[in-house]
Amino acid sequence: MSQEIEIEFKNILTREEFYRIKSHFQLREEQFFMQENHYFDTSTFSLKEMGSALRIRKKKNDYVITLKEPAPVGILETHQIVSETEALKMIECGGLLQGEISERLLQVGISDKDLLYFGTLSTNRAEINYKDGLLVFDHSMYLSTEDYEIEYEVTNEEQGKKIFLTLFEELNIPIRDTKNKIRRFYEQKQKSLP
Repeated sequence: MSQEIEIEFKNILTREEFYRIKSHFQLREEQFFMQENHYFDTSTFSLKEMGSALRIRKKKNDYVITLKEPAPVGILETHQIVSETEALKMIECGGLLQGEISERLLQVGISDKDLLYFGTLSTNRAEINYKDGLLVFDHSMYLSTEDYEIEYEVTNEEQGKKIFLTLFEELNIPIRDTKNKIRRFYEQKQKSLP
């Protein structure tokens, strides 16, 4: 298990804006890679209600469970590596592999047995180092929809925000209130429920 604080800024984009920024940074198709986020919650969206999220991410041939929880600054991420067999079992049957993440969920009153697989969000992603941070270009597809966004991951919140805002000002692209991927996924999922 490992933990880290994630500090990031994000902006949802139109398709045209995404391709304009991609061109601005001279990104090539071979710089993009596919990753899958498999999302879990209870039938009553208990994690969502706490401002938390649970996913299994498949990146290349690696699978990692991540629990995201609100922190005073940014998001506290707890990671647990699992095998492909373990990940596929959780996706097919629900539930959660025993470990630090299931113990943490029990502390907040959520049993691993109550977790259900909600669906998959696939992202075609490229990453580049940019001014002491990581600039991430995402084209995501999920639940019959797709969207585009730029994320900027930093270690210094104040400095990162200035750099992020300046970049979008220079590119003449408005900053939009942008929900994280799991929120967008959940909202789309809730629209499809009876």
